[in-house]
Amino acid sequence: MNRRNAREKAFQILFSIDNENFDPNESKEQLLDEEAASDFLDSLVYGVFQNKTEVDQRISNHLEKWSLNRLATVEKTLLRIATYEMFYDIDTPHGVAINEAIELAHVYGDEKSGKFINGVLSKMIK
Repeated sequence: MNRRNAREKAFQILFSIDNENFDPNESKEQLLDEEAASDFLDSLVYGVFQNKTEVDQRISNHLEKWSLNRLATVEKTLLRIATYEMFYDIDTPHGVAINEAIELAHVYGDEKSGKFINGVLSKMIK
């Protein structure tokens, strides 16, 4: 499983956890079926899940005229993954984390999702 695919799978798992209140292990097993999880996928899923309070606070500090509670689940989940990658996973350059979040936003969000995510994440690295 390459890193891009792992990010997409992590998004799907974390989305289901946030949206349906699933357990991370159960959600991962259901989504992957018999496909093996990569270390990177596990790092994203469990890293975001375990550091959610700190990650959410970092995101909230960079939202203008928005609160985390008002964000759609797609944008919130993508921001969490990218924020985790940028500040907890030292192997991912900030630009890569931002780009990957924007690409996933184009697939799963609406036409404004990518621009919104780019704006919030870009503020974090200034």
